[in-house]
Amino acid sequence: MQDFGPEVSIDESAYAHPTSLIYGKATIGKGASLWPYSVIRAETREATIGDYTNIQDFVMIHIGDTTGTHIGSHCSITHHCTIHGCTIGDNCLIGINSTIMDGCVIGDNCIIAGHSFLKEGTVIPDNSIVMGTPGKVVRTQNNYARCRMNAYMYYRNAQAYMKGQHREWASDECLSAMNDQMQTYLTEQQSLDQSK
Repeated sequence: MQDFGPEVSIDESAYAHPTSLIYGKATIGKGASLWPYSVIRAETREATIGDYTNIQDFVMIHIGDTTGTHIGSHCSITHHCTIHGCTIGDNCLIGINSTIMDGCVIGDNCIIAGHSFLKEGTVIPDNSIVMGTPGKVVRTQNNYARCRMNAYMYYRNAQAYMKGQHREWASDECLSAMNDQMQTYLTEQQSLDQSK
């Protein structure tokens, strides 16, 4: 794995594609993955990426003037997103080409639809689906299982990429494991819903 500098900490189980770039102070959790041409810059504050979170191709993560950038565990930050000085909870999916601006706080189990724009200081409650420019909550539902599943798929893919294997998702073993894992996540989600 490449040397990103003294204030970048990457768990040994994480995957960083050779074209990914990290500058400043950043912490990357276990099982996380950084995909082609993803960039993290944290010159004055800190960026943190939680366990099993994937930062997909061409994602740009930067800190704000007064806010760091903190992304929870089991999240998917999908292709071409801009994540700027905000906080994202656990089990979230940020859709393709979305922009999340300074001071935004996104709760757990949220889905932000592709091409959404969340203006500065937007607060999104747990279990929300958000769409639009500016982004607004259009539905409330627990997205735990769906978001965890997407993160699990990328975790498996990253582990395969580290071995030089680029067709993990096409394997029967992977498909079977994903079906089993989805049932586990649905059971966990049901238990979470019943405990409220």
